[in-house]
Amino acid sequence: MKKNSKSQKQLQDATEIYKERFDKHYDELKWLYMELYDNSSMFAELCDNMMHFFSERNEQLKSMDCSRELCNDWYKQNDMLGMMFYIDNFAGNMKGVKSKLDYIEKCNVNYIHLMPFLETPEGRSDGGYAVSDFRKVQENLGSMKELEALANACHKKGINVCMDFVMNHTSEDHEWAKKARQGDGEYMSRYFFFDNSELPSLYEKTVPQVFPTTAPGNFTWLPDAGHFVMTTFYPYQWDLNYKNPRVFNEMMYNFLYLANRGIDIIRIDAVPYIWKELNTSCRNLPQVHTIVRMMRMISEIVCPGVLLLGEVVMEPAKVVPYFGTVEKPECHMLYNVTTMATTWHTVATRDVRLLKRQLDIVNSLPKDYVFLNYLRCHDDIGWGLDYDTLRLEGIEERSHKQYLNDYFQGYAGESNSRGELYNADPVTGDARFCGTTASMCGIEKAASTQDDEMMEKAIRLDVMLHAYMFMQSGIPVLYSGDEIGQFNDYTYKENPNKADDSRYIHRGAMNWTLAENISKHDTTEGKIFNALKQLEQIRKSEKVFVSNADTWTVETGDKSVLCMGRYLDGDKIIGLFNFSEYDKTVSVSETDDGYADMISGKDIKLNEVHIPAYRFYYLKKK
Repeated sequence: MKKNSKSQKQLQDATEIYKERFDKHYDELKWLYMELYDNSSMFAELCDNMMHFFSERNEQLKSMDCSRELCNDWYKQNDMLGMMFYIDNFAGNMKGVKSKLDYIEKCNVNYIHLMPFLETPEGRSDGGYAVSDFRKVQENLGSMKELEALANACHKKGINVCMDFVMNHTSEDHEWAKKARQGDGEYMSRYFFFDNSELPSLYEKTVPQVFPTTAPGNFTWLPDAGHFVMTTFYPYQWDLNYKNPRVFNEMMYNFLYLANRGIDIIRIDAVPYIWKELNTSCRNLPQVHTIVRMMRMISEIVCPGVLLLGEVVMEPAKVVPYFGTVEKPECHMLYNVTTMATTWHTVATRDVRLLKRQLDIVNSLPKDYVFLNYLRCHDDIGWGLDYDTLRLEGIEERSHKQYLNDYFQGYAGESNSRGELYNADPVTGDARFCGTTASMCGIEKAASTQDDEMMEKAIRLDVMLHAYMFMQSGIPVLYSGDEIGQFNDYTYKENPNKADDSRYIHRGAMNWTLAENISKHDTTEGKIFNALKQLEQIRKSEKVFVSNADTWTVETGDKSVLCMGRYLDGDKIIGLFNFSEYDKTVSVSETDDGYADMISGKDIKLNEVHIPAYRFYYLKKK
């Protein structure tokens, strides 16, 4: 009887907690839903299912929700460090990842981003972003039960789990798409179907193409169905019609189902694209923000411990609105895409001025905004730079993109980089770039030529770039393999399902044989791993690295040297980063004197700082 009474008390307490959260958001959620859909019965169904998913959420996750509600800035601390990887490339399957958690801990990582693992058709998956079943794991990777077991094991070690939630489209093999293809009107209405080219041609007048060379146009003709269907990305990825409330509801149920598997961070893929309107670009429309705001409220009601990470690959002016407002927040975190691209521009030009300007823009934003910072990820690098500013220096967009791509292929600018182009367009001259951090820094070339001096400089550049990334505000994220300097994998060309997509050059399998060298300080792997480990430990031990610290840049008088400052509660750190292959001496115009290098412990005077080629300093005020 006592056990039964305890269960009833827990149920009653949980119900009260849910009701309090629900009542807090109900009016706004209903208003936004009715404004978008004007369908009270569908809204009632949504509310009923939210309660259902809350009741199914296990006690461990509910307890975590309550803890995070009490400390809602838990993810903004200086101990957060992420790592992203493909499950099969990293460790074969989910059980394999679970067996590698000790290694992940050695990397000081407490946030892992599992790249797409939901069911997709082989050969038509776009790297996992063409989902055919939102509630099934790819068989070769594991099962939903194994996902839950992995998440639970991660939570016991204090590691958070992130996954991709592909909202904009489904695979053409999804159950909805199959029924739509057969002419079922209910399911056709969940996509954008047209029986002639009139409306598709009108859309094409205003909607940009995402992949003009590999997947031109925004529609695909289906001969067997006698209809066009909207396919913004690839022909096998059918855009969902969020004007249909059934689509929104069902996708929210998928979202909550995945959250209940133990996911801590849900990355909303291609979020700017999810609302379509004729005579617009179908990008960043106001209704997108309504949908994301409703997602945020639904999450805060059912699973408030879960964070929303928005994938918005645009410049800061267009990215920032996806944070919402302090009163009505949307995404908890966003990617710092423009800074990443500008970083590699800086490597190629040895000129920090554009990067300094970019950092000044980010530093001027409210401290509530949390960015994910990274050097490389699973995707290509698009050269979306501030060309208006570059033109003031006499640099034109087309010629500069050509230079950057030539540089990182190793053809220009005395470059030691190695990599390949992606989606090159001979008409516009536009292209994106693929390659790992290590290969872009010259480690691959140095290894192939057995040039020790080149290798030393390449490792220094690699470590300096990570030190600079860690100095930025937000959460640094490593791409798996970068911690050991793993370079490009050209074997993708031998796989017919991958050979046409050069992004697989930096999606190679984790080399665990090389990873065994991390304890050997005279190896490339050991030098990089242990240098990053030292940086990670500094970041974790210094409160000045929390996201809401004051941050700024400082003029150095040398266009190759970047200076960044961080300040919080009396603690102050100055970072200096030499993007040149030559030694530099600079003067930093900070009034304080008395700084010590946090790596060597040596005292440094700011009025005359000597920085060797591709070196950096973390200088702490004494």
